[in-house]
Amino acid sequence: MTHAAVAAPGARFKKLLRRKDDHGGAPKLSPLWTFVAWLATLAFFAPVAWMVLTSFHQEADAATNPPTPFAPLTFDQYELLFSRDITPFLLNSVMASVLSTLLVLALAVPAAYALSIKPVEKWTDVMFFFLSTKFLPAIAALLPVYLIVKDAGMLDNVWTLVVLYTAMNLPIAVWMMRSFLAEVPKEILEAAEVDGAGLLTVLWRVVAPVAMPGLAATSLICFIFSWNEFMFAVNLTATQASTAPVFLVGFITNEGLFLARLCAAATLVSLPVLIAGFAAQDKLVRGLSLGAVK
Repeated sequence: MTHAAVAAPGARFKKLLRRKDDHGGAPKLSPLWTFVAWLATLAFFAPVAWMVLTSFHQEADAATNPPTPFAPLTFDQYELLFSRDITPFLLNSVMASVLSTLLVLALAVPAAYALSIKPVEKWTDVMFFFLSTKFLPAIAALLPVYLIVKDAGMLDNVWTLVVLYTAMNLPIAVWMMRSFLAEVPKEILEAAEVDGAGLLTVLWRVVAPVAMPGLAATSLICFIFSWNEFMFAVNLTATQASTAPVFLVGFITNEGLFLARLCAAATLVSLPVLIAGFAAQDKLVRGLSLGAVK
C-alpha cells in the first residue's frame, strides 16, 4: 500500500509528460509540453528574427522607440555593406575557421584514438592535462601571445589566427572525440587488424565512417568557436587579416550606433554558421546524442 502511494505521483507525472500511441510506438510528449517546447523555441528565435527584420529597415525606422516592425523594407543596408567591402573580412574568417578546424580534426582524432580505443598508460592524466589548458582565461595570455607574435613578425597575419584557433579548440575536440570513439565497436577494429590494415587505414576507412556523426558535431563546434572569436582577432590583426567579428565593431562609432547596418552585417556573418549547421543537421543530432543512455 505504501509503495503504491509513493509510486502514484510518479506514475501520474509520467503520464502527464508522455503518452504512447495506439500501436505501442515510441513515447511522445503530451500536447501541453509540446506547446511549452514551441514557446521556448520561439523565445530563443525571436531575437534572431528581430535582427533579420531590422536589417531591412532604414536607420531612422530602426532607432525609433517603441520599435516599428511594420516600417518599409529596403536592401539599402546590405548595399552599403558590400560598398564598404565586407568580403575580405568574411574570407579571412572562412580561411581561419576552416583551416583551424581541419588541423584540429587531424590532431584530435589520432589523440582520441590513443586515449579511447588504444588507451595509453595514465590516459586520465593526459585528459586532465588537455582540460587544464582551458583553465587559464584567454585575456591572461593575451600579452605574452602578442609579444611572441610580434617578435616572430606574424602580426596581422591569418596564419597566426589559424595556429591560435587550433590551440584553443584542440582540448575540446580531444575530449569530444574520445567520447565518440569510445562507442566504436571493438570487433570492427579487430577485424580490420586481422585483415592487415595499418593505423592510417584503420583511422581513415574504419573509424572515420563509423564516427562521422561525432566528427560532424566536433567540427561544427570548433568552426563556430573560431568564427566567433574576437579578442585575439581584434588585438593581433589590423587591416589585412581582420575577421568578420572585427568588422562588426566598426559600426559602433562616436557618431552613434548604426543599428540597421549592424543587424545587416550580423545577419551576413551568421549565415555561414547557419548553412553549415543546416547541411550537417542529421549527423549533428546523431553526434551530440552519441553515447547517451537510451
